Amino acid sequence: MAALELIDVSKSYAEVHAVRNLSFSIAEGAVFGLLGPNGAGKTTTIRMVMQIIIPDSGQVRVFDQNNSMKQRDRIGYMPEERGLYKKMRVLDTILFFAEIKGRKAKETKAPAQQWLERFDLIDWRDKKVEDLSRGMQQKLQFICTIIHQPRLIILDEPFTGLDPINTTLLKDVMLELRQNGATIIFSTHLMEQVEKLCESICLINKGVKILSGHLKEIKAQFKSSRIRLRYDGKADFLKDTSLVANFDDYGQYVEIELAEKTTPDRLLEKAIRQVSVQHFEITEPSLNEIFIRSVKETKQEGGK
Repeated sequence: MAALELIDVSKSYAEVHAVRNLSFSIAEGAVFGLLGPNGAGKTTTIRMVMQIIIPDSGQVRVFDQNNSMKQRDRIGYMPEERGLYKKMRVLDTILFFAEIKGRKAKETKAPAQQWLERFDLIDWRDKKVEDLSRGMQQKLQFICTIIHQPRLIILDEPFTGLDPINTTLLKDVMLELRQNGATIIFSTHLMEQVEKLCESICLINKGVKILSGHLKEIKAQFKSSRIRLRYDGKADFLKDTSLVANFDDYGQYVEIELAEKTTPDRLLEKAIRQVSVQHFEITEPSLNEIFIRSVKETKQEGGK
């Protein structure tokens, strides 16, 4: 079953096409990355899923049903901009957000306090939200997002304001929720986190889908032309432009971008004639590299 499916969804504001004919499907139980540069249409897409705004055309389906208020109660949404009431007390805030999703306070109070304990906020439960630091507010907002046990969780820049310890904690909780059957969508600029957590992604730019699918399959489309080489000796072969397009030399370690129409085998063959090769690795392209390359290519195509 698809936890979420968008079918040719579009949204425009006057002459600006925020999202154009966007389609993707997310399997239930997956961790999915919705990616794109600033202004790509990610937040507009999420708001259409949440029915904060209505698509001009296309269809949004949640758990194989048309989107509705009932379906929306099965979703937990954590926006990038904090949606907390500053004068409200911390525990009351969690109970309030649970009630909005149809949960009674008496059923929610115990799990709310358990989450406050887990996120090291229990001593702040009777404080006002405005008394919390930025990172504490981020943790509180996450608790408010998941307190009603949603089956679909949408997180927009969830690691903002968190130190490494709390980033790890949040990541661990996300994976626990996934193991318990939740589907997680998160939108972030932190490509390293996406690469570690997500099975599949959708990359959009200027409202248009550029890449979509399983992360391993996407990486396979981007053949790497970079080599990591550790050696001992004088590496004159690095000056051979028929083999090497660019390189970053750190003394006995070098990162090499191969020239066009050459192969790693040819480079290695020449390298072992001149130096003692200690390590030779063809590197997999990082998601950050794929992201930058794909966005640049769409900009160039748009400029033609």
